[in-house]
Amino acid sequence: MEPHTNETAQAQKRPIIAITMGDAAGIGPEIIVRALSNPATYEACRPIVIGDAKRLAKAAEIVGKHPSIHCVSEPAQARFISGTIDCIDLELIPADQPFGQLSAICGDAAYQYVKRAAQLCMSRQVDAICTAPLNKEALHAGGHRYPGHTELLADLTGTKEVSMMLSSAKLKVIHVTTHIGLLDAIERIEPGLVGRTIARIHSTLQASGITKPRIGVCGINPHAGENGLFGRGEEASKIIPAIQKCIQDGIDVTGPLPADTLFFRAARGDFDGVVAMYHDQGHGPVKVMGLEEGVNVTIGLPVIRTSVDHGTAFDIAGKGIADERSLLEALKQAIALAPQNYR
Repeated sequence: MEPHTNETAQAQKRPIIAITMGDAAGIGPEIIVRALSNPATYEACRPIVIGDAKRLAKAAEIVGKHPSIHCVSEPAQARFISGTIDCIDLELIPADQPFGQLSAICGDAAYQYVKRAAQLCMSRQVDAICTAPLNKEALHAGGHRYPGHTELLADLTGTKEVSMMLSSAKLKVIHVTTHIGLLDAIERIEPGLVGRTIARIHSTLQASGITKPRIGVCGINPHAGENGLFGRGEEASKIIPAIQKCIQDGIDVTGPLPADTLFFRAARGDFDGVVAMYHDQGHGPVKVMGLEEGVNVTIGLPVIRTSVDHGTAFDIAGKGIADERSLLEALKQAIALAPQNYR
């Protein structure tokens, strides 16, 4: 990546983070403006928004901030200075587009923002992607049939299989399955997928500095099946073979354990990471620990991607009360991961 000619050598060490605006009818524009109004953000990274400049200006007005919106066509043109929001402006959102209402226009725009960010990251013009929330129904209405960001980015980068990991101060949880129904999730779970998921969180935790991560694996049924008493033998057929293989490979992994017991033990420090079998099994405990602290990290992509761990919040969008702390945490995670991979 070519250094920005107007920056000092120290400034060039800060990773360039592409922030996608998400669904323009949601709280994404507001939390982005709030996060980028914090001078500390610019001390840690060089942020550039992929979105709509006029929407950002409207959001700034709503939240009572007064940044300069600097439109650019590529990251090399950005200023990366506090008080200015650099924006690759795709100009997709009508000026009168209301907040808080589902829209195919906003759904398509959210897709286009992510597509542009993926292109920039794959070409190493940016070091990582941090995504504001999109709305799945709007995304589908806009003609893009993906369950969410995770699957969308996998497709855009040609990645066959990825995992979603939720990260908070006390919990790191990776999911074997994500945005599918519970019956479909149970059907999809099999030893190969479970084993690959365990291996992904193991390598991710090692990369973060934990030499020998301790990993706990959830069961599927209440009490992890209690030796076949509950369920139809899913633990024995779908999970235990994967755990045995991972142990043979030198991974410190325990399970399958009842999810309620495992998350309690993980929160008190017995485990460095948890493998959840399906979406709500993993999401619920992390969000109870603190929604504003949760960060979504996609594991297995050829690019770094982090995200807020909340939705578009149409009910409060446009009211100027959205909390930006999850976005700030997501930026911190992107900053921490990007230099290890690209710089």
